[in-house]
Amino acid sequence: MERKKIRTIEMERLTIEQFREAEKLPLVVVLDDVRSMYNVGSVFRTCDAFRVESLVLCGICQTPPATEIHKTALGAEDAVSWTYYATALEAVTSLKAEGYEVLAVEQVEHSTKLPAFKAEKAKKYAVVLGNEVKGVHQEVVNAADGCLEIPQLGTKHSMNVSVTAGIIIWEFASQMIYDR
Repeated sequence: MERKKIRTIEMERLTIEQFREAEKLPLVVVLDDVRSMYNVGSVFRTCDAFRVESLVLCGICQTPPATEIHKTALGAEDAVSWTYYATALEAVTSLKAEGYEVLAVEQVEHSTKLPAFKAEKAKKYAVVLGNEVKGVHQEVVNAADGCLEIPQLGTKHSMNVSVTAGIIIWEFASQMIYDR
């Protein structure tokens, strides 16, 4: 059976203005010292795809406008609301004061494995994703309300941060938007 690919103009995507006004997934994504602007751009694009409330860039994360971010974000950096903090700990402290449940995505003792996590629709969440080599800073892990871990079955102990962001954001969207 032949299946015709849908052209971009047939998808009736939101304009940037419509995106800004649309209801958002009650999730803030925090990037803790993510060094690659391509990873930052990719996370912007995934945040756009699932209408994430906002993205918080911390520490050594570069901020828009930047050619490397735009190369992977493809304009999502213009739609997704974002802020910058000098440290992820400052961001976490602020988010907790605003009533967010903050979860670090990290391999730690007593982490909640992602398949066992159940998001509550009445809550606002923030997830912290860490540096490509060192992960989430220990003081940020300590300040978080809990930790999520993506179980892995291969020989490596980690995944690319933008891939991790996609998995985590999808899990929140699937539970909070699609009622999975």
